[in-house]
Amino acid sequence: MGKKLLPIVAGLALLFIGAVAGMKYAGDNRATVVGDASRYTAASAGGELTKSVGGSGAGAVHEVRDGDSIQAAVAAAGEGDVIRVYPGTYSETVYIDKDDLVISGVVVGGAWPVLEGNRELNDAILYSGNDITIENLQIRHYKGNAIMGQAGNNFLIRNNEVIDTGVYGIFPEFGTNGLITHNVLSGIEDAAIYVGMCDNIHVTNNEVFDNVAGIEIENTRHSIVENNYVHDNTGGILVFITPGLPIKTTYDTIVRNNFVVDNNTPNFGIPGSTVSGIPAGTGILNMAGDRTTIEGNVITGNKTIGILITDHMNAPNVTLDPGADPNSDEIAILDNLMWNNGYDTIPEIRALAALELVEGEVQIVNVGTSTDSCILDHDKYVTVGLRDFGTCGFATTADVATYLLDEPAERRIIAAEDMGKRAYYGVCAGCHAYNVKMIGPPTRVIQALYHDDPQGIVDYITKPVKKRDDYPEMPPQNYLSEDVRMAAAVFMLSITN
Repeated sequence: MGKKLLPIVAGLALLFIGAVAGMKYAGDNRATVVGDASRYTAASAGGELTKSVGGSGAGAVHEVRDGDSIQAAVAAAGEGDVIRVYPGTYSETVYIDKDDLVISGVVVGGAWPVLEGNRELNDAILYSGNDITIENLQIRHYKGNAIMGQAGNNFLIRNNEVIDTGVYGIFPEFGTNGLITHNVLSGIEDAAIYVGMCDNIHVTNNEVFDNVAGIEIENTRHSIVENNYVHDNTGGILVFITPGLPIKTTYDTIVRNNFVVDNNTPNFGIPGSTVSGIPAGTGILNMAGDRTTIEGNVITGNKTIGILITDHMNAPNVTLDPGADPNSDEIAILDNLMWNNGYDTIPEIRALAALELVEGEVQIVNVGTSTDSCILDHDKYVTVGLRDFGTCGFATTADVATYLLDEPAERRIIAAEDMGKRAYYGVCAGCHAYNVKMIGPPTRVIQALYHDDPQGIVDYITKPVKKRDDYPEMPPQNYLSEDVRMAAAVFMLSITN
């Protein structure tokens, strides 16, 4: 943001600066923690939102110090236990397949517990258990993901610092009832915070910068993204339906009270992936998401566009899915503070503006069909493609404090007959859509390669080797039992969309 803009937002920035400072410098406050880490952090990050998420912290405390193994502590832990990780460097991948567990870093004198991937390990933490808390860790230099959830419910991920962890930073997949709060993430080549195929989610008070996508809500229902500082990414906040995934809908998303600033970083996403088609300089992007409300955000300095609404037909690197509605419907654009967006936009937006004889820097664009959508004030912004948008009959979403559940969701237990389906949804589908290139090859490509050979898939995912330059190396899935790996392979070969 240029110096000439600072006085304009000084008052607004004061409202937000406390939250941002808490994100980046919370470690100084945690240095004095000597009591119950679970109770301490509930008061400092998340407040009342934490009542139905995370571990109980009611069991024993296991201490892990520099030179020890976090994974060994997980193996020794029982339900309700707390694993307290002290400052040091831990180069390992941690698998959590138990319920009700807290992994809580202790920051002492500014020194953090660090999970270090050394650009060799793929993932820092993978959890499939329910009622999991992961907090107060610095995670850096992994090739795949920092924290990935694989079908666990009632998760709490907070107060972590994630730096350059490859494809995704925080990535809950196929989970219900989760809170992601007070994390700082940078240097991610897809999405820093990526919520995939989930329900009842709250993403708040995070800082994301220098990523391709800052925050992405994908094929997810009932989510709120609020009070985040989203800056210097390629695209700031994304609400997507990605075709080819087992869950086909995204709806009831509220994007409110975020700072979405200067998201002009050149796109360094994996070529051919969905996010690699995002134009640098995009503030908020809704692609085929329904019932998305955009309210109270400060959106400025995004050179291509402040808010872009599009469908699958007009989006790059997207293949149509007959099971997914390709349009963005029931979009509501309420009162946002927007200026200095679209000042160096792409030719496609210039052409759309010329067709409507619109002059000046365009702040909001809709491309394609959007039914039952509205904007609160048609005259407040320079817009293109919003002629069919009505006038919103409501001005605020203040009556919706959260979509988190009042009580924890039922723990997800995978029955034997559902083992393959659940493993595919919770593990495989995050990287392998049916007919769309994501992080890994599309499922139908895998089906063509292996056809009637599920054992071949099992062998590969147990000990993968890099075969293609256009995809990153796959992390081994040998932490899954052999029965689960076989069930997932059989299910993957059977699906048709």
